[in-house]
This record gives sequence, structure tokens and C-alpha cells, in this order.
Amino acid sequence: MFSSCFCSNVSSSVSSSCQLQKQFLVNGIHKTGDVVLGGLFEVHFFSVLPELSFTSEPQEPICHGFNVLGFRQFQTMAFTIDEINRNSNLLPNMTLGYSMYDNCATVGVAFHAALSMASGQGDQFLLVNNCIGPPPVLGIVGDSSSTHSIAISAVLGLYRVPMVSYYATCSCLSNRKRFPSFFRTIPSDAFQVRAMLQILKRFGWTWVGLLVSDDDYGLHAARSLQSDLAQSGGGCLAYLEVLPWSNDPAELRRIVNVMKKSTARVVIGFAHESQMIHVMEEVVKQNVTGLQWIASEAWTAATVLQTPNLMPYLGGTLGIAIRRGEIPGLRDFLLRIHPDSDLYNNYNNNIVRQFWEYTFQCRFSPPPAGWLDTGGALCTGQEDLENVATTFLDMSDLRPEYNVYKAVYALAYALDDMLQCVPGRGPFSGHSCASLQKLQPWQLLYYLERINFTTAFGDQVSFDENGDALPIYDVMNWRWLPDGSTTVHNVGVVKKSASTGEELTLDEDRIFWNFESKQPPRSVCSESCPPGTRIARRKGEPVCCFDCIPCSDGKFSNETDSMECISCPEDFWSSPQHDHCIPKTIEFLSYHEPLGICLTTASLLGTLICTIVLGVFIYHRSTPMVRANNSELSFLLLLSLKLCFLCSLLFIGRPRLWTCQLRHAAFGISFVLCVSCILVKTMVVLAVFKASKPGGGASLKWFGAVQQRGTVLVLTSIQAAICTTWLVSSSPAPHKNTQYHSDKIVYECVIGSTVGFAVLLGYIGFLAILSFLLAFLARNLPDNFNEAKLITFSMLIFCAVWVAFIPAYINSPGKYADAVEVFAILASSLGLLVALFGPKCFIILLRPERNTKKAIMGRGTSKT
Repeated sequence: MFSSCFCSNVSSSVSSSCQLQKQFLVNGIHKTGDVVLGGLFEVHFFSVLPELSFTSEPQEPICHGFNVLGFRQFQTMAFTIDEINRNSNLLPNMTLGYSMYDNCATVGVAFHAALSMASGQGDQFLLVNNCIGPPPVLGIVGDSSSTHSIAISAVLGLYRVPMVSYYATCSCLSNRKRFPSFFRTIPSDAFQVRAMLQILKRFGWTWVGLLVSDDDYGLHAARSLQSDLAQSGGGCLAYLEVLPWSNDPAELRRIVNVMKKSTARVVIGFAHESQMIHVMEEVVKQNVTGLQWIASEAWTAATVLQTPNLMPYLGGTLGIAIRRGEIPGLRDFLLRIHPDSDLYNNYNNNIVRQFWEYTFQCRFSPPPAGWLDTGGALCTGQEDLENVATTFLDMSDLRPEYNVYKAVYALAYALDDMLQCVPGRGPFSGHSCASLQKLQPWQLLYYLERINFTTAFGDQVSFDENGDALPIYDVMNWRWLPDGSTTVHNVGVVKKSASTGEELTLDEDRIFWNFESKQPPRSVCSESCPPGTRIARRKGEPVCCFDCIPCSDGKFSNETDSMECISCPEDFWSSPQHDHCIPKTIEFLSYHEPLGICLTTASLLGTLICTIVLGVFIYHRSTPMVRANNSELSFLLLLSLKLCFLCSLLFIGRPRLWTCQLRHAAFGISFVLCVSCILVKTMVVLAVFKASKPGGGASLKWFGAVQQRGTVLVLTSIQAAICTTWLVSSSPAPHKNTQYHSDKIVYECVIGSTVGFAVLLGYIGFLAILSFLLAFLARNLPDNFNEAKLITFSMLIFCAVWVAFIPAYINSPGKYADAVEVFAILASSLGLLVALFGPKCFIILLRPERNTKKAIMGRGTSKT
């Protein structure tokens, strides 16, 4: 099958044979059968390889550092094959054999052992005809190491030899193009990494340190963890350190010093237990406490780390562990192990003897060739395993053993399905089936991809398109008991199913936290940004390190760790905490605020005064004072002043379309009516004075009652036309102004047309100035009571108020512009009322003796 095997014709007594060119002896145990399954296990931690030379003498590596748990996995495969052989429903009429080797935790030894199994393990083996027949091994269970599995499967995959690992977790082995015949009953590190990420997310740990081994197992896990962290945004690595394989004090001191200085309180260890031992020794030296450790499955169950001097540092560790299972009958099988019980074991039963010597602290005499003489009592072979304290017989925590159990059964079920093939309905060329006499490994591979069975423990076993089993892990917690003892107990499970996806279940009440607070630690680079702030990245630092910047006015964030602040809608403003939006304050000149109340009171008071004055004039309408001043125009003037006072109320209150349209029209028409009356009164005074001169009587015919009414009507109609044109062409309307204050909405009436408003004011100003000029000309008329003087003074007040109004109005924002206009209306109206009617009311009410025609005309005085 491989180049190390060749076929040649020999004597007639032996039809054909294959002889190995080179033999590389590896410790192993073998058992014959119709079909043989191979196995690779780590029974020793270390090895010394022989010099690789092509001599005829067999060479054997020297392995040391006995691994009891590795030997238990070794024996679990033997037990499983024995159980299958006793099962009449699985592979009936067929016996499975095995050929299992110790890889000595070295890739060279594992690789040679795998090639030895695939090509034939004896010096010579007979074949039916020209090297045709069942292969030496049909499939291999192993290896325990990812690095070993990558090297072995890369070669065996070329020949499609099935390889089912029980402990190799590197995610790279899921690459079907590189490893087409590789399967495993343990989840890949990709799922283990995602399981760890779920634990980090559960406890809010976003700032973690990572220690990895310098091999495929650790480096692929580091890449996967970095990639998944970046994609999920669930955290950052504070540091990433690669652990040396040898005990390098300087490098370990540097690594632990990095851990000590870091603010990360959570450390993930994706390494082997031998490396973790060296790290923890340095951790103890530097007394680095207060760390929460997360263990990968490689050292979650490492009893060598659960010692009294390490538990103050490792207590509370959360670990990802292989699914625990139960294997009924395994303990009884292990108790039957004996150094001389298996006649098929090669190399003087080295592995079993070494287990015996390690367990009972004795030695066989003489020691096997190549092995050191450790001294001590001689082994009798009659020692009782039940009388010695050993983890070998502890069946409470079968994890890798359970995976070995499932791997052997997977190969057995695939073989059983293959042998049940009906000729003519097979999956191969011409619907043929595989035959045991001409069996090829790739044929078993076809069935192995499709197996689906349930173990006695209730777990379903099948492989996906990448050769990975349905992922499931136990979550373990290291508890440090008050009496100094330790226990590792199950606190949860993480699994993946087709229906719910990846799911983490934790019983947090059972978790032991090795902190004074007895609570999970906080491990973040920067605390979460509360609502009302946003994240601002720190230049040159990981994304988990940031500052929290408060949102600016008008923006908000209502979630923790918001990346951006959101602008509030147009009619809303951010709350004082900037965590939500509130409606903007609506501002307008209201009846309910002090300024609005004062202006409203002034308006009503002015209206009341006008009403009182009008009542006085009506009551004394027959007196000379009232009659001499054109009582009809006086009544009309008082009425227009009342309208001026009342129109100011339209500027107070929430602006609406009708109030915006009416306020300026009412204001403009009322004031034009008022000023028109004053203008006509002034013109009448001048006409009367002119008529008193010789030849001036003809001028009075132009200022009769009809002409006076007509003049007032015409002048007022012009203003009404201006207002109508303004309202039709560009009507004032209510407007929400946010330019004055960002956090307020100022309701105001936009004038629509500046020209219209200017013409309206200009027309009033024109009439006021004309009245002022005419009154000024008539101020020295020789009457005792010259109304022209009062008109002059009133027009002076009126013009002064409105001249001051224009700049004040332009520079007043929002409601204050309305207040300025109302004040101007009230001030000018009150000025006209007081200046024109104050002296008259004084004479009518307080000086009735002067309310005579003689007194008004100035007769009876010395002045002519």
C-alpha cells in the first residue's frame, strides 16, 4: 500500500509476500480479527527518538512520563471492540481486532505508528494473491493531538483511509479538501471558541487576555477567537501570548508580567496542561491574584493543576470540557487488566508493564530493554488494582474515553452498513457492493459519512459535511472547598442543534467565584457609555477602549454604548440628560405670562377709558365744549381709539391663521380711521379760521358734515384697499420659528409681504405727518381753546412712538416683536386719547364754568 512495502515472487511454498524495508518499533497492543481497527493514544508524555538510519536492526523510541488517563483511553478502545464482538446485532459473524500504539506525545512516533498500521505491522504477512485483500487496518481511531492528526491525515487522506479522532480539536481539520478522510467525535475549536464567547457575553467580559500553545491547537484557536471577537463586536484581546514548550524562565516571567500589568481580569488559556503548569508556577512566584481563568478542554480536567498551592489562583476557573458520558462495564474490564493477560501484546507487554510499575511503584526484573531501571520493589503481577488509590478506575468523569467509545462505534456501524449492502443495489460503480475480500478503505469512508446512531447514554452520533460531530460541551467550574480540597463540577452545557442553533445553559447559582465579593469580576477596558453619551474611540487602542462623550444639544442616545447620537425631530429637543427627546417649549406672547397679562390689562384699561370719555361726551353733548369741537368727529375718533386699543389683543395669544391675517388689517384700518378723523378736524380748524377773515367764507362749503364724513371714509378705504391687496397677494400666516432658540419653537406671524407691511405703516405715517404739519400751522390761532395745539402735541407723541417702534421691532426676536408692536399701539393710542381728550374732560368735569361759548371763543378778554 505504501512504498515501504514491496511484493516479490518466492518459493512455491509461499505464493506471494510483502516485506517491510524498514521496521520502526513502537509500543503497542494487538488483537487479531476479521477486520482490524487501528488506534493512536498518548500513553506517555515525552519521548526520545532514535537516530533515523536505514539499518536492519529494529529501532524503538524511549518514552517516559506515564499518562494514566491516556492509558485508560487506550484500554477504552479495547473494551469497546470487545463489547462490539459480544453484540450479536452489530457485525454478526465477524470479529473485530485492534492494533493500538502509544504516540509518546511526539508527532514522529505517531506518524510512524500510523504508517505501520496502514502498511502492515509484522515482518511478513501473507496475502491471497499479489497483495490483494483486506488492508492491515480498516480505519484508525486517533490521534489525540491536532498537530499529529494534521500530519497523519494529510497522508492517509491521499488513500482515503478513515481516521476518527477523539481529541483533535483544531478547526483547520474541518477543511474537507485537505483532509477528506478525517472525522472526529469531539467538537472543533471553532465551536469551543464560540462557546467561550458566549460565556464572555453572559458575564459582560469584553476585555480578556489570551494564552495559547505554540502549535496548531493554540494558534488556530487564537486566529479563530480574534476573528469571532471582531465579527461579533463582543470584546477585545488585551494581550495575546504564545507559551513556550520548554520551561523558559525569562519568557514565562515576561508573559506573567504582561498579565500582571494588564487591566484585563479574565484570562483564557488555550494550551496544554504541561504548558499551564509552567505558567502557573510563575504566577505563584509573582503572586498574580484576582484573575478569572477560562480553561480550554485540554486542561479543564487537569488534576495536576488542582493542587493546594495553585488553587488560590485557579479557584473558580470556568472550563470547557468534553461531553461526559457513561460506559457501563468499563470498570470491570479495566480491573481484568494484567501484565501477562494478553498473549498478542508485542514487545514484552511494555505498555501494560509500565502501567503496572507506575501504579504500584514497583519494577519488573529485569527491566525491558531500553528502559531505565528505576529501582524499588519487584512487581509480582499479583497486585490488586482495587487496593490502590488511582484515577484509573474513576468512572465519574469519562470524557475523552466517551469520545473513544463513540469513535469505535462509528467505524463499527459504518462497517455494518457496508456489509449489509444488497448486491445490485450498492452505491459503487454498477450498483456494486464492497466485499470483505476486496475491501478498500474509501468504501468504508462512504458509509462513515452517513452513519447516524444513538449511544446507550442517549447521545446522537453523526457527522456533518466537514466530518465534525454534533457539537456539545460541558461547562466546568473549579471549586475550592474550605477544607482545602478541590472539586470540578458541571455548571452548564453549551450545544448546537439544528432547531435552536448554539445555546448556552448555565446554572449561575452553582458557580464558585474566587473573589471576596463572591460575584463575577468586571473585566472591561472602558465602562459602558450610558444613554445620553456616545462612544469615542481612542486612537491606536482596541475598539473596547473608548471615552464617553455627552451628546450635543438637540441630539440624544437612548441605548448603552451608542456609536452615534441621533438628532431629535424638528419639533423636539433633547432632554437635560440627552437620553430622549422632549417636545420643544412653545413660545409666544401668551395671556398667561406676566408680559401678556400687563399688555392685556393696558389694552382693556385703554378701552375702558375710551368708553368713559365717550360716555362723558355723550352725556355733555349739548355743552359748548363738545359742540365746538365737532362732536361727530370726536365720537368717531373715540370709537377708532377704542378699536386701536382692542386690536392689540389680536397680537396676544397663540398665533392662528385668522389672527395673523386680522391683526395687521385691524391695526392699520383702526389707526387710519383715527388719524383721518384728526386730519379732518385739523383741516376744519384751519377752514374756520380762514373763513373768519374777510372774503374767506367760501372755504367752509368744502368742509361741511358730508365732506368731513366723505374724507374720513375715502382715507380709510385706501387703507382697507392696501390691506386687502396684501392679504390676497401674500397673506400673513403663523410660523414655527426655530432660528431664535434651538430648544424652543417661537410661534409668530410672518408678515408675508414686507412691502405690504411697509405700505400700511407708511400710509399711516403719511397721514400722521400731514396732520402734524397742518396742526402745527394752526397752533397760534387766536382762540382761547385752540384744538390745533392739542392735535400738534398728540401727533408729536404719535410720530415719536412709531419712529422708535421701527428699530425696536426689527431687533426684537419672537414674541418680543409682538410685545413691541402692542406697546407701540397702546402708547400711541393712549397718547392720542390723553392729548386730545384730557384737557376737554378736565374742563367738562372739573371746570364747568369754562364750558361756555364765550370762554371757548375768547370773548370778554382783553385780547382781540
